[in-house]
Amino acid sequence: MNKKTKYLVQSGVIAAIYVVLAQVFGFMGFGPIQFRIAEALTVLPFFTPAAIPGVFIGCLLANILYGGVLLDVVFGSLTTLLAAYLSYRLRKNKWMVTVPPILLNAAIIPFVLKYGYGVPDGIPFMMGTIFLGQFIVVGIIGMVLLHALLPLKDKIFQ
Repeated sequence: MNKKTKYLVQSGVIAAIYVVLAQVFGFMGFGPIQFRIAEALTVLPFFTPAAIPGVFIGCLLANILYGGVLLDVVFGSLTTLLAAYLSYRLRKNKWMVTVPPILLNAAIIPFVLKYGYGVPDGIPFMMGTIFLGQFIVVGIIGMVLLHALLPLKDKIFQ
């Protein structure tokens, strides 16, 4: 398989997995207190740059398919894109890969919830709850995923 085809296939598979995870665990992936399990995939830029468009497209599709408001579709998805790109840039230190998705989501998503969905909670409170959710999903579950994939990286992400 040539390099471009492999890149497109990997991106598409990652996007599809993101959408499926968002659907299966959707009951806990939206709102001011959220655990979007699909966000664990934001560690995948550690292995391949194809994960950058993969998680972005997956997040974009999930937000559209599950009735996200325009503000969420745009800024939620762009937050994931930026987080994935920065995670890729930090890939030399596997522990740093989780930092951008955790911090960017905690900083940006509360504003999406407040102004897009009219959530009455205060921004600082939502920053804390989003940070906690991202820390659990990306910092813990994502790192478990990263470590589980490490022995397989040459087979999966060659």
